[in-house]
Amino acid sequence: MKGIILGGGNGSRLYPNTLVTNKLLVPVYDKPLVYYPLSTLMEAGINEVMIISNSRDLDRFEMLFGDGSKLGMKISYGVQEIPKGIVDAFLIGQDFLGDDGCALVLGDNIFYGDKLNGLLKEARSNEEKGLATLFGIPVKDPERFGIVELDKENNAISIEEKPKQPKSNICVTGLYFYPKGVVSMAKKVKPSARGEYEITDLNNLYLEERKVKVNVLDESSLWLDAGTFDSLVESSCKIQEIEKQGKEVAFIEKIAYSKGWISKAQLEEVGHTMEKNSYGQGLLKD
Repeated sequence: MKGIILGGGNGSRLYPNTLVTNKLLVPVYDKPLVYYPLSTLMEAGINEVMIISNSRDLDRFEMLFGDGSKLGMKISYGVQEIPKGIVDAFLIGQDFLGDDGCALVLGDNIFYGDKLNGLLKEARSNEEKGLATLFGIPVKDPERFGIVELDKENNAISIEEKPKQPKSNICVTGLYFYPKGVVSMAKKVKPSARGEYEITDLNNLYLEERKVKVNVLDESSLWLDAGTFDSLVESSCKIQEIEKQGKEVAFIEKIAYSKGWISKAQLEEVGHTMEKNSYGQGLLKD
């Protein structure tokens, strides 16, 4: 299974910051925003990842990650100059994906929680069974989100974008797992009235085949969409609060070490280059 981090477009909601850099490279507390979605894919055991960005910023991502070998991974890059919808990521990455299954995460989405790893493992298991898995979370204002209706076994019954009369309060977040053949399925999606390839349309194709499970994050889990000034500040404060409690969020080299992708010596080498700050100190902490 492979992973895609979608960070294309021009990040206009974060101008003037993103006039000079990609929004995924803006810091959230002690690390770039892109570390958080990358860590989610890594925790799912995915070590082949494509990062999709605009062409202006690709060299900055390559400066940060290279080919991924320092993390024991394979990281490649795709270009999306103009936002054409989330499904466009599968079309951009079709050669990268081939016929493999894919986990797609939006580059400005942050996930954290004690139960998250178990849900990621469950999503991997669903993928092997030919099922798609969405990650949902209860919200107080479902009219603002894409909302999924569930049966008692957490199978999706319906998915609606910003419904006037929501059938549930479970919002679909920016983390999606799809089985083999997702590229072929994505090619069936037609542009919407606003000219974009909508993720809800792709999900509804799987829904028609009754192949959509939903993993619901509980109240102990954290989901942040760090795409605005206020949400960036909120995200930084949340991550700082969690890490001040001695917990670790998105220490990607530590995750790579825990997966056996890099050695203890490689982990410590990176830690020593940053030992004057909290990130480096976190890498060196047992």
